[in-house]
Amino acid sequence: METRRLQLLLELSRLGSMRAVAESLDITTSTVSQQIAALSREIGAVLLEQDGRRVRLTPAGQRLAAHAVTILAAVDAAHLDLDPAAEPAGTVRVAGFATAIRRSLLPIAARLATDHPGVRLLIHEHEPAEMTALLATDSLDLALSYDYNLAPAGFPASVERTPLWATPWSLGVPAGAAPVRPGSAAEVFTHFRRHSWIVNSRNTADEDVVRTIASLAGFEPEITHRADSLDLVQDLVIAGMGVGLLPSDQPVRPGVALIALRDPDVRLRAALLVRRGRADWPPLALVVDLLTATPGAATPGMPSERSGLARA
Repeated sequence: METRRLQLLLELSRLGSMRAVAESLDITTSTVSQQIAALSREIGAVLLEQDGRRVRLTPAGQRLAAHAVTILAAVDAAHLDLDPAAEPAGTVRVAGFATAIRRSLLPIAARLATDHPGVRLLIHEHEPAEMTALLATDSLDLALSYDYNLAPAGFPASVERTPLWATPWSLGVPAGAAPVRPGSAAEVFTHFRRHSWIVNSRNTADEDVVRTIASLAGFEPEITHRADSLDLVQDLVIAGMGVGLLPSDQPVRPGVALIALRDPDVRLRAALLVRRGRADWPPLALVVDLLTATPGAATPGMPSERSGLARA
């Protein structure tokens, strides 16, 4: 049904006559009559009845007029919600890995609460593949995902990707390990070719990086341990259980040493993902603008709670 006809019915219930409605809206009485008749046909119910020389709403017309209050209010709210010039308001569903949430999202959450209280964030922690699937089913509005320069992720055509920031990664080894002469990543890996290797248990991206560099060095790494926590990765390294990739810009525990990787280097790349065509929704556009304007620098001492979701 046309909301304009609902508006006429609501005005008729309020003003009591078609002439009053016509004068109020600066239209003809016949237009009011024709539009109410068309609405009656759309609904399949009689909305008006004669009351002497006037008309009045039937019980069905009165019930529809009551519904019209809610319907027209919802339409007005939708227009306001989608108006680029209006103050953004709404709930933005965000998923991300832990470091991106801490580094990029939480700083703007405080700004949103102060400057744009009508925008609410719902935050979930997920791995990249999970985020992409949730975007595809419209269960998310925004994802803070990651990949590595040596293991680039592919995204469906329905997703728009915007780079946020990148951070270097190193090889974490026992602090008492024999010193390694500076060299390429392949030469560093060669030095530890007989060690066990530790990778993420929830994502294959860092394992792909390990296997890529190992292949350059001419060996196949023995993937022995899989951990979903960077703290646990460090515990395993300290215990002499293996070596694994760790972020270069975060402090490590006593007993862990970081060896820089170069030629090729290893960089984790954070990116912002939205469904194509959705970025113009004002609350989402605001969050995207804030994230891209303040991508977030590395913060020394930042805790690492989950591996794949804190591997930034």
